[in-house]
Amino acid sequence: MCRHLGYLGPAVPLAALVHDPPHSLERQSYAPADMRGGGTVNADGYGVGWYPAPGGPAVRYRRAGAIWSDENLARLSRVVVSGAVLAAVRSATVGMPVVDTACAPFTDGRWLFSHNGRVADWPGSVVDLAGALPTEALLTLDAPTDSALLWALVRARLDAGAEPAAALADVVSEVAAAAPGSRLNLLLTDGTVLAGTTWTHSLWVRAGGGAVTLASEPLDDDPDWRELPDGHAVTADVTGVSVVDIKGMGRG
Repeated sequence: MCRHLGYLGPAVPLAALVHDPPHSLERQSYAPADMRGGGTVNADGYGVGWYPAPGGPAVRYRRAGAIWSDENLARLSRVVVSGAVLAAVRSATVGMPVVDTACAPFTDGRWLFSHNGRVADWPGSVVDLAGALPTEALLTLDAPTDSALLWALVRARLDAGAEPAAALADVVSEVAAAAPGSRLNLLLTDGTVLAGTTWTHSLWVRAGGGAVTLASEPLDDDPDWRELPDGHAVTADVTGVSVVDIKGMGRG
């Protein structure tokens, strides 16, 4: 599987999310608490995306390998400050490439996207869904992986005008129907709103003090963390959190 997080709120150093908390994303890469049978470590890649200015395009840094070995990121995370961040560490599914371009976050302009999980019976199970995409979208996938295809499917729905949570929920419903047994925890932000899904894996939320964080696992022992129920879509910003059953959003 993988681990990921999204943050909106007062500007903080990237290190305040990625490196410093007791159960930071870096620690989750080698000592995850809740992988649910999806591996033991997340050492096949990592990435951080952030917004230098509200409403502007995202900036991304990603690499294959283990996050704890990257001294450049450790230094960068001390000086880069942002009020909107999406970060992830990767545990590659067997048979998928371990390269920089296979690492989340995936991006397109103002969007950042991450996938925690796997598509079952890849790639045959989703051939029909992939075939519905424009040829250019398939030819320009970041990598030949399930996560990159999921991003293309989500992006197509965003381009068609879908709201973030609806775009994620629609993709989860279609992929789950085509590939039963898939794990489809998705995370998406445009720097002003966070959207995510829980589909056979964990996602937690902490909100308050003008900030909101979604994360695969709590970053610390703050009692304000609460686990989101499986099979749901969440929309969150600094004003509140909304959680909806994916099966009640249309398809599924």
